[in-house]
Amino acid sequence: MKMPCDKKLFLQILWCFSLISLSSQSQSHYSFVVREANYTRLCSTKSILTVNGEFPGPTIRANRGDTILVDVYNKGNYNITLHWHGVKQPRNPWTDGPSYITQCPIQPGMKFRQRLIFTFEEGTIWWHAHSDWIRATVYGAIHIYPNKNTPFPFPQPDAEIPIIFGEWWTSDVNEVFRQSVETGAAPNISDALTINGQPGDLLPCSMPETFKLNVEQGKTYHLRVINAAMNLILFFSVSQHNLTVVGADAVYTKPFTRDYICISPGQAMDVLLHANQEPSHYYLAARAYSSGVGVAFDNTTTTARVEYSGNYTPSSSPSLPNLPDFNDTQAALDFITNLRGLPERYPTKVATNITTQIVTTISVNTLPCPNGRNDCQGLNGTIFSASMNNISFQIPNIDILKAYYYQINGVYQTGFPRFPPFIFNFTGDFLPITLNTPKQGTRVNMLNYGATVQIVFQGTNIVGAIDHPIHLHGFSFHVVGYGLGNFNQSNDPMNFNLVDPPYLNTVIVPRNGWAVIRFEAINPGMSMVYALPFRTPPILGDGDSFHCEEWRVFKSNIATTTVRHAPVLKNILDFSFNGYHMPVAKSKLKAGSNISNPR
Repeated sequence: MKMPCDKKLFLQILWCFSLISLSSQSQSHYSFVVREANYTRLCSTKSILTVNGEFPGPTIRANRGDTILVDVYNKGNYNITLHWHGVKQPRNPWTDGPSYITQCPIQPGMKFRQRLIFTFEEGTIWWHAHSDWIRATVYGAIHIYPNKNTPFPFPQPDAEIPIIFGEWWTSDVNEVFRQSVETGAAPNISDALTINGQPGDLLPCSMPETFKLNVEQGKTYHLRVINAAMNLILFFSVSQHNLTVVGADAVYTKPFTRDYICISPGQAMDVLLHANQEPSHYYLAARAYSSGVGVAFDNTTTTARVEYSGNYTPSSSPSLPNLPDFNDTQAALDFITNLRGLPERYPTKVATNITTQIVTTISVNTLPCPNGRNDCQGLNGTIFSASMNNISFQIPNIDILKAYYYQINGVYQTGFPRFPPFIFNFTGDFLPITLNTPKQGTRVNMLNYGATVQIVFQGTNIVGAIDHPIHLHGFSFHVVGYGLGNFNQSNDPMNFNLVDPPYLNTVIVPRNGWAVIRFEAINPGMSMVYALPFRTPPILGDGDSFHCEEWRVFKSNIATTTVRHAPVLKNILDFSFNGYHMPVAKSKLKAGSNISNPR
């Protein structure tokens, strides 16, 4: 039966007002039940790990400065932790989430209460699992609203709409991860990109469930955009519409209008969509930006439909937006380098008196096939790895946070180098093969409380150059500069933006290029900075003992404290604090190509 127009219009208006009302609703306590649920995508059904049976998971809503409690009950089959990506957690690193870094994972059948302490965050960030690749399906949004009677620094939108990008594998994602660990090869690429868990109507068996944005001409919509993809930097756009960025990583920005947006894994943005076109149906579409030569990636296009209300005849096939090419580095740089912060909303001023300078290379590497094996599937029969300053992180047998707080010797070493140990043409085309193999270790870098820190992230062309998204736990930072080629200490600082740089928690280091960040070390703890190039697989280790004193199982399907040592392809730079007694404790870094920084 056809719905009368007046009733349909009433429901649409009710829908809009219900969305607006959500913006004022927050709660202080959430219950997250981690459990398996069946989902059908791309013509096949499989069981995936979820929170409360939802994919994506539930949205946390809070006001600026709130403290939220989340009770996590693990009814799944794997140990798990949850990370609150972009929540600063001042003096509270114990529940930051990195498995075997800041805490032991939550065993199947166990409960754990996590405390989220919000400070200056305002806008959109997200939460996700922080154990192996479980985060492929265990993630959700965090919406943080201004305090009462505090307006947005932009006109009040008429409604808010979540846009969460992800990836979907038709196979078991844990099996994808396991095969990568066992073979040393790059993980198999995903079968589809998703918007709010749906691939979109360009892919098989996906049309009925394609996400739809119902809009009214003349109104403005607040898109809360999150890139929860495992591997991919994304371009996205809405056909025949411009998009205006007004916030990034839960800090407001100067309004920045473009016909496309570039967003890295881990990033979140607040974006305004003005419904100012003729009533019709339009595509919102996203696809990968991947600049690595010969690097396999998911080249599908995910779509949602923007559908105007009213009486009209839409086209049978909406046109796709004009997205940049897959390898358009200039388009990516043009977007990220033109994002500007809003100085009057900065929680801290841009650091100018730098007391601690760090320069670290970020490299894709290889390690020899272990234990006399000859079946590894990385480059030339090796194992893919990654490093920072030629050190590839090894997971210790006790988490670094506990080791630091209780002064347990032998778990990690201080002295992570503040300058590359080898000086060469980092971005050159032909590099010595001896550079391919990094050292392995668990190193930290000690920072004094109150230090003003500058980090230069220098990409390299070792093995192969790719873009590196970098995330820092416990802090946001000013991104004062980007560039291609090798960073020049004499010339490049003269072009730093010290007036209105964006204030982010995740930054893209361009392929064969560099990025420079600055922050003040005023959040005591042991924090982690890590790269997010999840294309590279975990390092195969040598069967070291791997245990946690609270939980005696690494994975629920491994009933022993000894497992194959598999630090994720990340480099670690742990920053601990000198000269400050932390009454609670410090946090550790994420398994993989991570660095750890002080919170």
